[in-house]
Amino acid sequence: MPDARELVALGRTGVRVTRLGLGCAPLGNLFHAVDEAQATATIDAAWEAGLRWFDTAPLYGFGLSEERLGRALRARPRGEYVLATKVGRLLVPGIEEGAMFVDVPPRRPVFDFSYDGTLRSIEASLERLGQGRIDVAHVHDPDDHEDEAIAGSFRALRRLSDEGVIGAVGAGMNQSAMLARFVERGLVDCVLVAGRHTLLDRTAEEHLLPAALEAGVAVIAAGVFNSGLLADPRPGATFDYEPAPDPQIERARELDRVCASFGVSLPAAALQFPLRHEAVTTVLTGARSPAELEENVRSFTAAIPDDLWHALSRACGLFAKPAEKP
Repeated sequence: MPDARELVALGRTGVRVTRLGLGCAPLGNLFHAVDEAQATATIDAAWEAGLRWFDTAPLYGFGLSEERLGRALRARPRGEYVLATKVGRLLVPGIEEGAMFVDVPPRRPVFDFSYDGTLRSIEASLERLGQGRIDVAHVHDPDDHEDEAIAGSFRALRRLSDEGVIGAVGAGMNQSAMLARFVERGLVDCVLVAGRHTLLDRTAEEHLLPAALEAGVAVIAAGVFNSGLLADPRPGATFDYEPAPDPQIERARELDRVCASFGVSLPAAALQFPLRHEAVTTVLTGARSPAELEENVRSFTAAIPDDLWHALSRACGLFAKPAEKP
């Protein structure tokens, strides 16, 4: 069984992360508001559990997640934790209508993958976090901005890496094809792939994971519950941040039934599955309360028999690989 507190190298960088990290999008009021005290208590619970790996972004709560994380970590020894944030969206004054984040400051994100915009983004994140450096900086969701990101953001981040302002250059996306291209071009030290190496979606296995393994690039697995369905496969659950269609719910329920026959929870299998591929270094999972954090840690460290994995792989259609846009 995995050890959530185990420190492992993030690829060929000098950065070392715990096997399990805290994704801080929920602490930026994703879908539901979390008050400051609860956000701080959740980060404190992660620390008490031995987690030393925290991931945030300007998008999460339009700066609120970075601010909360920075305040919660400020009294902690800086050398004892790893902090990741992202670039690609600058925050400007205004109101974002229909956002997934609620009760947020009066700011809205605008895409900017330019060289200068990336430098401004890092400067603003350092201020919100109250930090002098960032351990990992990811280019965030450059789906429709690939050329600009290559010419601007990656060049700026590599300069900041050379200057010691950041420790590792990465990219974080909800797709794997573009991440594989970044790996093959030698642009990244690590990649964060969300929702594409899970029990319900294994598209990252096609190209990204083999390419990363060959290049010595660390893979960070996130979105392992596919935004909720694999945590609780019920009607109304979300899959990739949208209401899950009925066939997907039934697939998740079948996974749940197979897991239950071995006395294992579906969330435990979902959290541990990504590490079965040797390219994956660490798993990130979100939590909005100490109770959720503690349950995630229990699931991540639960004993799972090998026979369960064999049973899941034999279950017809459970490991289909959905088509992904190139």
